[in-house]
Amino acid sequence: MPAMKKTAKSSLLVTSATLLSFSLALAVTATAPAAAAAADKPKPSPSASPSATPPADMSSVGGAQLGQPGTQANLGTGAPVLPKDLSARSWIVADAESGDVLASHNAHWRLPPASTLKMLFADTLLPKFPKKQKHKVVPSDLAGMGVGSSTVGIKEDETYSVHDLWLGVFLRSGNDAVHVLSAMNNGVDQTVKDMNARAEELQALDTNVVSPDGYDAKRQVSSAYDLTLFARSGLQNEDFREYCSTVRAQFPGETKKNKKGKTTRGSFEIQNTNRLLTGDYDVDAYQGIAGVKNGNTTNAGATFTGVAERDGKVLLVTVMNPEKQEHDQVYKETAQLLDWGFKASGKVSPVGELVPPKSADTGAQPGANASGEAGGSGDGTGKGSGRSKAASASSKTDGSGGVGIALAITGGVLVLLAAGVFVINRRWPLPELMRRRR
Repeated sequence: MPAMKKTAKSSLLVTSATLLSFSLALAVTATAPAAAAAADKPKPSPSASPSATPPADMSSVGGAQLGQPGTQANLGTGAPVLPKDLSARSWIVADAESGDVLASHNAHWRLPPASTLKMLFADTLLPKFPKKQKHKVVPSDLAGMGVGSSTVGIKEDETYSVHDLWLGVFLRSGNDAVHVLSAMNNGVDQTVKDMNARAEELQALDTNVVSPDGYDAKRQVSSAYDLTLFARSGLQNEDFREYCSTVRAQFPGETKKNKKGKTTRGSFEIQNTNRLLTGDYDVDAYQGIAGVKNGNTTNAGATFTGVAERDGKVLLVTVMNPEKQEHDQVYKETAQLLDWGFKASGKVSPVGELVPPKSADTGAQPGANASGEAGGSGDGTGKGSGRSKAASASSKTDGSGGVGIALAITGGVLVLLAAGVFVINRRWPLPELMRRRR
């Protein structure tokens, strides 16, 4: 490289770094009292029975605005208004590939996840067992399931393939299939440990796993933000994409002997309980839907994460616990948010981002933290990362405007850096999605 070009590049680096340092210093100075006050607040403990209102102090992983209670949206010119009749306690709309969060509502509220937690279960265990591996079920495999658990119909002393078991997990949300796979993974306790470790790797820090199937349990919580991270991670896996997009399949039945003493084993059809895939009497199958997972328990209410593709745009939407008690309400609100997201894409400013896993290769330059952002806490864990950034202490918004002067200053400098050589690429793209199969 000619000396003049080297000098120019070096000058740009120095200038960019100086501007960044100066802006961050201004932001820290302007917001230090607020940051100190936030640091003094105790971290809310997980609860299986959340209050009717979100806590004032929530995680800010992915951006300060995501940690604020209420609806967060930065609408630009020509952007459609958000649906007016949403009743969910928490929801999020995100671009599955760029990771941009287009809008959210109490995104980090720690709530019971129900069977949407099975996305984390699958993301954790799918790589461990070949699809063709066989397992004969023993009574201890099915021990410890919650009363009234959803099941696919697994029988003791019958042999199933791993492929069969995963169909049972995704299509029928079978807790019996979850427990058999957990037994293959050295038991429920080990599986819970593995799931919590995977959640930490994904920076899903609102999540605490107690039961691998998502059944209501004390201190078992997640959030709309974390469930969306699980879906995004799982969708990187071809088998995950296949199972979550399968509408119906044949599942092995019970082995029986006929009158002549010949042993036979039939099968029966199972259908996906994701109503945006299958449709229902009051909900149409959603155009472009490709998964992911639903859930429903007494304590959690209805929960759902869905992924859909339209005109080359892939969106992830998570909805948790609609207050309206109408039939299939969680799917109706998800469809509304997907419709809004496809119309709003390119017309809104992100309110945050879906952070990549700690170990993901996002092209981030040295010095960037685990969230892919410069100037982090330096511990690489992402825990409380929003509070360690100048942006996290910025003034609160009304849900539709910017995120404060401090963040605007920092953001402006990052735009300058992106124009130079310090571009930070947070993109963690999805492979081509599996088309829906009927």
